[in-house]
Amino acid sequence: MQIYMVGGAVRDALLGLPVQDRDWVVVGSTPQAMLDAGYLPVGRDFPVFLHPQTREEYALARTERKTAAGYHGFAFHAHPSVTLHEDLGRRDLTINALAVPLAHAFESDLAPHVIDAHTGLADLQAQVLRHITPAFAEDPVRILRLARFAARFEQFAVAPETTDLMRQMVRQGEVDALVPERVWAELSRALMQPQPARAFELLRDVGALARVLPELDRPWSPRQSKLLHAAQALNAPLVVRAACLLLGADAELAEPAGSQRLHQLCERLRVPSDPRELAELLVRERQAVHHSANLDALGLQHLLERCDALRKPDRMRHLLLACTGDALSADPAMAAKSYRPAALIHTALDASLSVATAPIAKEAAALGLRGPQVGERISQARAAAIRLALAPAV
Repeated sequence: MQIYMVGGAVRDALLGLPVQDRDWVVVGSTPQAMLDAGYLPVGRDFPVFLHPQTREEYALARTERKTAAGYHGFAFHAHPSVTLHEDLGRRDLTINALAVPLAHAFESDLAPHVIDAHTGLADLQAQVLRHITPAFAEDPVRILRLARFAARFEQFAVAPETTDLMRQMVRQGEVDALVPERVWAELSRALMQPQPARAFELLRDVGALARVLPELDRPWSPRQSKLLHAAQALNAPLVVRAACLLLGADAELAEPAGSQRLHQLCERLRVPSDPRELAELLVRERQAVHHSANLDALGLQHLLERCDALRKPDRMRHLLLACTGDALSADPAMAAKSYRPAALIHTALDASLSVATAPIAKEAAALGLRGPQVGERISQARAAAIRLALAPAV
């Protein structure tokens, strides 16, 4: 049994980046031998095991053969006779086809011990993202993964032959076999990279964006790229970055056309509820937020009520962050702290939330008021609190 650290852990260590997860390949072993050694089985499609102490994944060396369309259409062959070179050869990019023997995996300098089966070291030094073999075309998820790597490693260029191969994959319909959940999962990971817009620009360049996100393909513009860059610069969480991406479905259209395109996109990709709701709110209210400096205290309170901010204050804060990114994308020279609506509405929200509503409701009930009348009393009290909170700034 021979064990090697492989893939991203080796790549990142050589680049001087933190190693988040380690993947291991076991050569010359069998499932029974792994079980006898105390490893825990977790793989359903092929033999993968968890280390009994570290819980890191150890996969038996394997080869794979295309059997049907899509990324599920593979037959795997795991056997003690499969070599490390063969296992590395089934991977996507040359820079991910590097290995280090277990005996040297935790040394500070891995370079002398790297097993480079497919010129990954040369491409790592030249900063090139290149597929290993034409078998890259058998798995459409690899297009999404490569886009994510392009967003993460902004200095790396995509090899021309790899770009050509991805275009060929799109023409042959491989991308059409991707399931919505997998598409959204990969795009979400791309959104959290240092240059998220680069992923979508690459997908558009090879024709894949038109297949997986047609609502964003035609209207994609430099402004949309700037919006994703602004969200990244603001260190926004995924829900905000996703909403900024989905905002592109609005395509500068007025209601209800933009919302209809957004709804279609979210339904098809089965977008989770949090980014979907935030995107819908962003499409509907971003102009009101941008012009909120023109509102009086009661107008600000009504805006908060429309956004359901008192029940979901965190979502409102996410909306303000997305609107800040939207403003920055329109004026890159502007500093985030100079976006006045964010500070204004944050203050209004805090003031509104500070109002104790129970005494107001009790007093209103004593006066014989009911339902909407009680709500109006509470709204007026919250507006008064907002007015008081903003008074020093006037």
